[in-house]
Amino acid sequence: MTILCTTSTFGAKLPDELTIVMNPYGRRLTEAEVTALIQEHRPTGLIAGVEPLSRRVLESASGLRVVSRCGVGVDSIDLDAARELGITVCTTPEAPVPSVAELTVTLMLAALRRVPQTDAAIRAGGWPKPAGNLLGGKTVGIVGCGRIGSAVASLAAAFGCRALGYDPVIETHETCEMVRLDTLLVTSDIVTLHAPALEATRRMINASALSRMKREAILVNTARGALVDEAALIDALREERIAFAALDVFDDEPYAGPLREMPEKTILTSHIASGAREARARMEAEVVANLVAALAEHGGASSNATVRAG
Repeated sequence: MTILCTTSTFGAKLPDELTIVMNPYGRRLTEAEVTALIQEHRPTGLIAGVEPLSRRVLESASGLRVVSRCGVGVDSIDLDAARELGITVCTTPEAPVPSVAELTVTLMLAALRRVPQTDAAIRAGGWPKPAGNLLGGKTVGIVGCGRIGSAVASLAAAFGCRALGYDPVIETHETCEMVRLDTLLVTSDIVTLHAPALEATRRMINASALSRMKREAILVNTARGALVDEAALIDALREERIAFAALDVFDDEPYAGPLREMPEKTILTSHIASGAREARARMEAEVVANLVAALAEHGGASSNATVRAG
């Protein structure tokens, strides 16, 4: 059987009976590129990243039985189309949790203490002494209190933070004080995003939301670029309606937009939240296990699609 790997990197070994074809571009693929690779190689299984697996792409994959997603989000996959076509979709929801949570807190600390800006100034010949702030004692607002949001809440609590949470499907939480989104935005010193990219969450951090945040607030996004209205964020930073943004994800990646011209008010990282070696190794092992199990269930025949975590 042929397995097409469309994620940009992958190092795990597949069983000998499976032949893997790697993404030849080494980056996130476009819809047209995914379609072309599928048509060329006719895979039975797909090891996927965040490339668009739209209805058009899936309908072009006549022999495809399994999509094993290297990660947790499925917003890039047309699940209705997969279900109709009998394609099983698997995810690895546990593996990236500690890596994403730790980078989230890293970005908070780096923003509060102005670490990248100080490093850049020293390299330019300066010796600045910025007056930063502590994370301890801050109110951290967590938008999306699933696995990753909950892990961030636990880390923030260890620093002595108050953790507020907003999640439309969670009423009570072990660590977070659950509140309305408006309350979270108005109250939080740091707002960190851990929600999926859905129609209901697209551009949820827009001009209106940003206007509710504190002027000294920091926005952190390690979830999905689609959650933030970038133009509104740029205006809010320029007009000092919020203080800082630390972003790991963007609508268009690799990112080449105007936030790069705002080094004093932003930290930008290249979608590396789940990229810790330990997390990546666990994720890839789970991807292979999910793929092999789902292919065995199919037995080479079509069936109704399922979305399976792990």
